[in-house]
Amino acid sequence: MTRMQKKPMAIAGAGAATGALVAYIFDPQSGKRRRHEAGDRIAAFFRRRWRRVGRTAHISAAYGSGLAKRATHLREEEKPGMDDVTLARKVETEIFREPDVPKGKINVNAENGKIVLRGEVDSAELIDDLVSKAHKVQGVEEVESLLHTPGKAS
Repeated sequence: MTRMQKKPMAIAGAGAATGALVAYIFDPQSGKRRRHEAGDRIAAFFRRRWRRVGRTAHISAAYGSGLAKRATHLREEEKPGMDDVTLARKVETEIFREPDVPKGKINVNAENGKIVLRGEVDSAELIDDLVSKAHKVQGVEEVESLLHTPGKAS
């Protein structure tokens, strides 16, 4: 078949489908019920879409609010008068955060803003990492490292 022969068949098929749809919707016995069902389904479709838009807007607003709060609190507020015990616990929290840090082998002491780290760790890189993390804690003025690797005393 050529394209010219297919075109009238496509038009005839579309016309037959349209006729069947019209007969289905305007049927004297069930047409009114079918039209009402179709209207209800269309309305329900748009209601569901509108609710989904509302939920998406709510979630986006909450996420944006969370980002704004996170940006506001990037730096911890200055806390005057922090005692040595609190400072030592804050340093412990920061340096023991990673699972590969040997928590039972390191002691953290604080005295007037000076942190002293004592103990044995596996590598020199870990010593440097722990000292730099301790320096970053708010309220720490100086860090003294007495950490050493196995077999070496500091």
